[in-house]
Amino acid sequence: MDIINLVDNLSHEMYLRLKCAVETGKWPEGTEVAQEQRESAMHIVMAYQSRILKSDDILTIGADGQIVNKSKRELKAQFSNNQNEQTSTKDNEIARFSTL
Repeated sequence: MDIINLVDNLSHEMYLRLKCAVETGKWPEGTEVAQEQRESAMHIVMAYQSRILKSDDILTIGADGQIVNKSKRELKAQFSNNQNEQTSTKDNEIARFSTL
């Protein structure tokens, strides 16, 4: 089976199982993954990230097929934007205590 055809028909749940196997060396159930399986799973995960997710997170494959490399400055900006979004919703949540 062609890897592109495989990725196009791969469910997101199966992608997550394969990603777990690549990252941890074990299937989600705890069974160890053989080296050949891990290498094949890595190829499928990379193709899925590129073709389906079109992810731009670091250590993924972009839509152009290249590994996404971000500079330290880009990562800091991304993380600070995420933190600002999270804290801006919490700014309106002020605890008020009455004197007893």
